[in-house]
Amino acid sequence: MSKQPLLTPYNKNINLKNRVVMAPMTRSRADNEGKVATNELQGLYYEQRASAGLIITEGSQVSKQAVGYINTPGIYTDTQVEGWKKVTKRVHDKGGKIFIQLWHVGRMSHPDFHNGELPVSASALNPNSKSFTPGGFKDTVTPKEMTIADIKQTVEDFKNAAANAVKAGFDGVEIHSSNGYLFQQFFNGTSNTRTDDYGGSIENRTRFFFEVLDAMKAVIPQEKIGVRFNPSLDGLFGITMDKDTIPTFEYIIKKLNDYNLAYVHLSEPFTDVSEIPFAVTEIAKHFRPLYNGTLMINTAFNQEKGNKVLEAGDADLIAYGKPFISNPDLVERFENNLELAEWDEDTFYTTGVKGYTDYPKASK
Repeated sequence: MSKQPLLTPYNKNINLKNRVVMAPMTRSRADNEGKVATNELQGLYYEQRASAGLIITEGSQVSKQAVGYINTPGIYTDTQVEGWKKVTKRVHDKGGKIFIQLWHVGRMSHPDFHNGELPVSASALNPNSKSFTPGGFKDTVTPKEMTIADIKQTVEDFKNAAANAVKAGFDGVEIHSSNGYLFQQFFNGTSNTRTDDYGGSIENRTRFFFEVLDAMKAVIPQEKIGVRFNPSLDGLFGITMDKDTIPTFEYIIKKLNDYNLAYVHLSEPFTDVSEIPFAVTEIAKHFRPLYNGTLMINTAFNQEKGNKVLEAGDADLIAYGKPFISNPDLVERFENNLELAEWDEDTFYTTGVKGYTDYPKASK
């Protein structure tokens, strides 16, 4: 067994056999009326990748209102819970651990998902992006600004989803507060122009997120809760950085030291932000000194870079996305320093087994 840092165990709130995490990735395979994760597809898919220290599932909507992409599974009905139970059992039977990512896309949705009703967001501002609907990509629309009642209901939706995750046998949950979805729409000054308790100051714009986190603690231990952020996101998913963006995430990360979470999951910039004066180009290095708990980092890591980040102490866990799609045995390939298989982007969001459960393991 190699002594490379990626393959060493990690034990702090979350006990993992290695530090290679399978990142959450939308795969659009729940092509059934109930948006249920099935044993035949999702069950096999995640089982194949159970050698990861931790699997984080694709984003799973916490309510009907939360959906914004075709064929994504939910975690708000009894049938969906029963479907996920079969998935978690298969992963556990292989000695793996699995968290479910809880998701509300907010204004990145489309009326086609809501019987013609508008999606919701912090404010009635069109992200001027695209939504992947049953009819293909369509322009986003101006959403409905959430009322206080809407916000309170969504807090309950996340709480109920966390309780359902426990029933389904998940080892924990990850709050998807990243990539331009509902929580980041509240965080960002260009998408949140509210003048009530959920807008204006950094404390107000982050209030909704912390209300959800506090509500979830009542149904799942906080050491089984992870959170995900993309601080330097710009020009994607309707998000534009401003001078308050990084201070907002600094406030959030520092405040999370008062909690006892499983981890904080951060993304390095998706695009080149070096010309933006208030952006951070090296997320792990910037936020590591601010957070005392477990820090996970992702975006375009390979084996060598992952090991170097761990050796430098800039993160505790490394999340891999696309490499896990085409390499179900990614951990074993790292152990034996084997070449990685290439992924097929044409099958990322299609249905069926092609590009999903048909990638072979390496021949040693």
